[in-house]
Amino acid sequence: MADEIRALGIPVRCLEIKHLRDWNAMPRLVRYLREIGADLVHTQLEFANILGNIAARVLHLPSVCTIHVMPSPEVKTKSKFHQRLEWFALKYFCNQVISVSEEAREHHLRLSGASPNQVSTLYNGIDLSNYLNIDRERMNVRAELGVPPDANLLTTVAVLRQPKGIQYMIRALPAVLASNPNTVYLIVGNGSYRESLVEEVNKSGVGNRVIFAGMRKDVPRLLAASDVFVLPTLTEALPTVLAEAMAAKLPIVASRVGGIPEMIAPGQNGCFVEPEDVDGLARACIQLLNDPEKRAAMGRAGSNIVDQKFNIERQVGKLEELYMEQLRAYGK
Repeated sequence: MADEIRALGIPVRCLEIKHLRDWNAMPRLVRYLREIGADLVHTQLEFANILGNIAARVLHLPSVCTIHVMPSPEVKTKSKFHQRLEWFALKYFCNQVISVSEEAREHHLRLSGASPNQVSTLYNGIDLSNYLNIDRERMNVRAELGVPPDANLLTTVAVLRQPKGIQYMIRALPAVLASNPNTVYLIVGNGSYRESLVEEVNKSGVGNRVIFAGMRKDVPRLLAASDVFVLPTLTEALPTVLAEAMAAKLPIVASRVGGIPEMIAPGQNGCFVEPEDVDGLARACIQLLNDPEKRAAMGRAGSNIVDQKFNIERQVGKLEELYMEQLRAYGK
């Protein structure tokens, strides 16, 4: 992402901190913040959350952190140590922790012991301008992917990891095809679990009905070619991809986990299934594929919801207010 950020006229510098045990990491970070005359520090993800907030305190700077994941106590010993160190740094050195969903906020409070006033919720936002007039791309994208114009296209966009639950949708596909033979499942993304998913496709006998599109930068176009968006994930804080699917006016089938219930209103813009529920995934997809009017109504409702709750312009304004509040508290 560095090149994209630089293209906006914003300098980017990578400090190459590969290990927490890097004894020189903290001095380099403090020196860098001094060099650029930082007024506020905003950290994201483990190393930055630990080192960045401590460095901010050393320099008497306000600090803000965004937590994007649902922290879990059930991890390996080394990861558990890092996790506890991260919670300690956020609790005692960070001025304001931002959670991307209310469920993730409550989860973080339970595990970290932080003060409720220290942790707030700010949903991820997306640029809705990317989804204007994308309908015209529908047939072009289908032609590029080799998807018949009249096929039902189910789509998942995700990093290909086991917790994303895509294997369960693949197992549900034979039942979907038995009811709707003219269905194709599009999987967008790359990751370490790809080969396992390919094996699952072969095992389920649906190889001619699954397309692995790999990593793509034209997700709005791919969504425009789709009929139903499926996210069978096993854990999630707040998946931005669901906001993208709503912006593309797609009905959604998603697992009832994490912050997803804060995005989906059952019967309005999508429907829930329980994690790992193969039969539930099949039933939900079949119901939507058999009811075009319901799909269209859900798509319209989702478009309204994403504008109200996940519009990037509104979220940027809220983040700016939070920044200014912290700066004023530090007399800046």
